[in-house]
Amino acid sequence: MKTKIIILSFLFLATPFVANAQKSKSIIASGAKVEMLSDGFAFTEGPIADKKGNVYFTDQPNDLVYIWSVDGKLSKFGSFGRANGMYFDRDGRLLTCSDMDNQLWSVGMDGSHTVLVADYGGKLLNGPNDVWVNPKSGGIYFTDPLYRRPYWTRDPAMQQEGQYVYYLQPDRKTLVRVDTNLKQPNGIIGTPDGKKLYVADIGNSKTYVYDIQPDGTLANKKLFCTMGSDGMTIDTQGNIYLTGRGVTVFNAKGEKIEHIPIEANWTANICFGGKDMKTLFITASQYLYSLRMNVKGVMTSRN
Repeated sequence: MKTKIIILSFLFLATPFVANAQKSKSIIASGAKVEMLSDGFAFTEGPIADKKGNVYFTDQPNDLVYIWSVDGKLSKFGSFGRANGMYFDRDGRLLTCSDMDNQLWSVGMDGSHTVLVADYGGKLLNGPNDVWVNPKSGGIYFTDPLYRRPYWTRDPAMQQEGQYVYYLQPDRKTLVRVDTNLKQPNGIIGTPDGKKLYVADIGNSKTYVYDIQPDGTLANKKLFCTMGSDGMTIDTQGNIYLTGRGVTVFNAKGEKIEHIPIEANWTANICFGGKDMKTLFITASQYLYSLRMNVKGVMTSRN
């Protein structure tokens, strides 16, 4: 009887241990290490993948957008107003936060562009920084912090009353403010079902999550984590990736599950790309890095 009791007790204790071990499977592919793909840039930003997995990113101070192809080749795409954050819309056009003139642009694959947002209330924006397109509605959210640039010919002072989050409605004519109570909003990303939006208040070291309403406005603002971020992305498990000192990953509950050190002074932004959308691309200072993952990134709204 004693032997049976000991065996049963061992099985009882071992079962939850095995379950927890399965739950804690790393989001990073086994044996994968951060790989430096290219360097020599001034400051890399705004990575986003097209429908094939090619990654577009910007060397912002040099006003150049590059493409890192799925077969590992680097090429220049063009110059688009010193683009910062970027995202593809549902028509396959590249949206750029064009910092030179504090505008939001829509760029075709032939290099032509249209200015979507030039001002708000007749005044220049502070400087659109990061952008996300709701895949369900096609509406566009972007952050507008103030980072004074040496190349501006405008008055470098704040142009709007504060640093806000904006929403360009699907008609691409109506621009509204959807959060006016942040210190310095920066990174932004939403869920693939179009129901939730995450915004990083980098100036206050916090990230918030909102419910997206049918009209595109935001409700039920909640603190997601006590960390700000420059850029953001999301995977198919709902994990949120924040940047700054490397990459820090939180699950959908706001619990920290991973930190990825990056050998650079500043990690600006991230996206998933590659043929299978399981490679994390990281723009950091003068570098472009990659890391193979066990999880898959969310396809952008042009699909």
